Amino acid sequence: MKIGELSRRTGVSVRALRYYEEQGLLSPRRTPSGYREFGVGDIALVDRIQTLLSAGLNTELIAGVLHCFDDGGAGPTPVPTCAEMIEELEAARERMLRRIDDLTTSTALLGAIIETGPSPAVSA
Repeated sequence: MKIGELSRRTGVSVRALRYYEEQGLLSPRRTPSGYREFGVGDIALVDRIQTLLSAGLNTELIAGVLHCFDDGGAGPTPVPTCAEMIEELEAARERMLRRIDDLTTSTALLGAIIETGPSPAVSA
């Protein structure tokens, strides 16, 4: 299937699919005229990429671990098959948790500033 069809079937923009290819996440065949040609399996692959992006992973990390998932797994949660990727995923999770802590601290500080400030004037 051509890139437009893959886009329609996955709900992912053509631009994003081209970006995934640039990042080494997708490897379509090329026709003699240069058109990208994707297989039916690429639909599941794009879904997996979307799942990992939604989990907060960047494309560089995804490119490094994408081969480490069971293609036969059903459901939205990818099943890892490579032990070495677990450390990378744990490190990514720790980075996310630190960002959450930083944002929680920042919102608490902002809330304290707002509470101690003057009340906004009501205009007539």
